[in-house]
Amino acid sequence: MAEYKYNNILVEMDEGIAFAMLNRPEKRNAMSPELHDEMDDALERLEVDSDAKVIVICGAGGNFSAGQDLKKFFRELENDPLGRKRAAAVANRWRWERLYNYDKPTIAMVEGYCVGGAFMQLCACDFVMAADNAVFSLSEINWGAIPGALVSKVVADTLLPRHALYYACLGEPFDGREAARIGMATFSVPPEKLREATLDLARRLMKKSPNALRATKHAIRNVRTMDFNQSYDYLLELGRAMRAGDKDAGSGLKQFLDDKSYKPTFEPFRRSANEPKKA
Repeated sequence: MAEYKYNNILVEMDEGIAFAMLNRPEKRNAMSPELHDEMDDALERLEVDSDAKVIVICGAGGNFSAGQDLKKFFRELENDPLGRKRAAAVANRWRWERLYNYDKPTIAMVEGYCVGGAFMQLCACDFVMAADNAVFSLSEINWGAIPGALVSKVVADTLLPRHALYYACLGEPFDGREAARIGMATFSVPPEKLREATLDLARRLMKKSPNALRATKHAIRNVRTMDFNQSYDYLLELGRAMRAGDKDAGSGLKQFLDDKSYKPTFEPFRRSANEPKKA
């Protein structure tokens, strides 16, 4: 197993599930340039680590992230244009380019505060599991600013326009239940059940074909900005590439049609990842 040793983040493995954890609990996991460097390195390595099947982005000490560390990220770099440029580049790379296009499924596990710049990695993840009492806040309007970096864009793409405008323009905090209602979170669960609900989702993802899962999540993300003709062409080529690179391609049809070993299930809809299946 690869070793991940850092000063500002922790990486923990739990049976194929890698927890990439912001680790500045004394600052509510506010993000410094050093933290950005370390997270970028860790995610690059985890993407090719065969021991890591699903990546969970989270924070140590009971908070997801209080956003950027304003002192370290802005004030201390005021007179260092090169350092400021480099810090911005690596911060945007791991929080968006890397996570949004990640080959493995990603889950944001949110407890405590999720503020400002932390919305970038939040929206870049494939799934979001939130504690009911988590506190989400786009508070920049309250001190005369707009959400930094790509936050305005990713929030506008994630939420319906009325929800995005309300919370960005009012700067009012909202909890995990509201995050799930407006589509910022996949599910909201009681805080004491957050880790187990996240593990349950990760384990279910791990049962899928990694190649098919990777192609499916890229397909869902990319067709959002395409018209129908572009989508037809893109999905046709994506399907071809997936089948060419997957020794198990077609096994599902064989199991369903020939072996009769796979039967699709039709179960009642469950409103929560924690809700047990009905007999």
